[in-house]
Amino acid sequence: MAKTKTAYFCQSCGYESPKWLGKCPACQQWNTFVEELLEQDKNNHPTWKSTGGAQQSRISKPALVQEIIYSEEQRLLTPDKELNRVLGGGIVSGSLVLIGGEPGIGKSTLMLQIALTLPQQKVLYVSGEESEQQIKMRAERLLPGFATGETYILTETSTQNIFKQIEQLEPNLVIIDSIQTLHSAHIESSPGSVSQVRECTAELLRFAKESGTPVFIIGHITKDGMIAGPKILEHMVDTVLQFEGDRHHVYRILRAVKNRFGSSSELGIYEMQGTGLREVSNPSEILLSQRDEPLSGVTISATMEGMRPMLIETQALVSTSPYGTPQRSSTGFDTKRMNMLLAVLEKRCGFRLGAKDVFLNIAGGIRVEDPSIDLGLVAAIISSHEDIPISYKTCFAAEVGLSGEIRAVTRIEQRIAEAEKLGFERIFISKYNIKNLDTSRYHIKLETVAKIEEVFTVLFG
Repeated sequence: MAKTKTAYFCQSCGYESPKWLGKCPACQQWNTFVEELLEQDKNNHPTWKSTGGAQQSRISKPALVQEIIYSEEQRLLTPDKELNRVLGGGIVSGSLVLIGGEPGIGKSTLMLQIALTLPQQKVLYVSGEESEQQIKMRAERLLPGFATGETYILTETSTQNIFKQIEQLEPNLVIIDSIQTLHSAHIESSPGSVSQVRECTAELLRFAKESGTPVFIIGHITKDGMIAGPKILEHMVDTVLQFEGDRHHVYRILRAVKNRFGSSSELGIYEMQGTGLREVSNPSEILLSQRDEPLSGVTISATMEGMRPMLIETQALVSTSPYGTPQRSSTGFDTKRMNMLLAVLEKRCGFRLGAKDVFLNIAGGIRVEDPSIDLGLVAAIISSHEDIPISYKTCFAAEVGLSGEIRAVTRIEQRIAEAEKLGFERIFISKYNIKNLDTSRYHIKLETVAKIEEVFTVLFG
C-alpha cells in the first residue's frame, strides 16, 4: 500500500511547503498553513481532457504570430446591459469569469437571472449549495413566466460527473455555484481547500479554452473581503467581478477588478427588489439626495467610473473634539487622502482643523478613488466648518494639489454634460481644463479656478 503524501499549503496565496511554517515566505501572512493530502493516482480519475474525445489527441505546436488566423468573434450579449458593460461588451467565448461577494449579496440571484433570460441559448446551472426544488422556487420568484432560453439545473459537486453531463448536453454557457463546493477525484483533500479550489478551477479553465464555452464561477470571500482560496485563482481566470453593497440597502454594485477583454474600471449598479435585481440605468439619480433646502457640509461632485460619468453626494461633518485626540474617519474615500486635503486646508488657507473631528461620507454606499472629487470634499469640509450651506445647484470636478492648486481632470466634457443633464446651474473646474473645450455648447455656468483660495472667494465671499 502506497504511503499517503501530504503537504502544507498557505490558505492566503497557495504557497506549498513540505513542512509547517509559521509565516508564509510568499505573502508574509502568519498562521495560514494547513496540511492537505496530495493527489495519489491520476490515471484512475478521468478529467475533461482525458474524456473529451477529440481533445485527447490534440497537441499544441508553436506557430508564428503572423500565421495565426484571427477572426473577430461576436460576443454573447445578455439582456443585462449593466453586465455587458462591466464585461467589456458581452461574454467572450471560452472565457472564465469569477464573481465574488458577501454572503446574501445576490451573486446566485444575478447568475440565475442571466441563465433564465438568455435568449436562444442552452445554459447549464451547476449548484453545489442548493437543491433543484430550491432553485425552482427562486426561479419562479424572479421570472414567474420564465423566458425563451433553455436553462438546465444540475446539483452536483464532482467535477468528473459535471463534465460527463456537459459532454451530453453541450451547453452554450456554464455557471458554477460555487467553486468552493466542487471537488476533484485527483485531490484527496476536502472541498473548499486550497488544492481542491486550484485543481477544480484548472479543470474548468481547460474545458473553457478547449471547447470555447464561457464559464461563470461564483466564489466565496473571506472576512477581509478577498476571494476565498489561493491568490492564484484570480490569476487563472480571465475576469474577476466583485459584487459589493450592504445587505441592509437596496443597491448593489458590480465592479470589474480584472478584465482581459475590457476595462477594469467599469461598474454596474443594481437595485435589489422582491423580484430580483433591477438594472439602474441612471446611477446619478440614486446617488443624490432629494432635499428641499441647502444643507451645510454637503456638496455634489462629478466622477467617472470607467466610461460612465456619475454625480455623487459628498458629505462632511466638522465638529469640536471633546477628547484630546481628534477623530478622522471616512466612508467610501481614502482616509490618507482625506488627511492630505486637511493638511492643505490648514497650510494654504489658514483653517485650523487640527483640534476638530472630521468625518467624510460618500452617499449611496459606493467607494470612489477618482481624485476629481477632491474639490467637492474640500468645499464640503469648509461648508461644515463655517456652517454655511452651498447651493445644491452647484457641483465640482477638480483635483486639489499639495500647494493648493486646482488641477485638471480627464473627460471633463462628459462630467459637464452629466451635470447639465441633471439640472445643475454651475460647475467648478480647473482653468487648465478650459483649453480646447468648446464652452459655447454648454448652458451650465463654468466656474474656472486655479487656486483653492479662489474657490472660497466665489463660494463664501
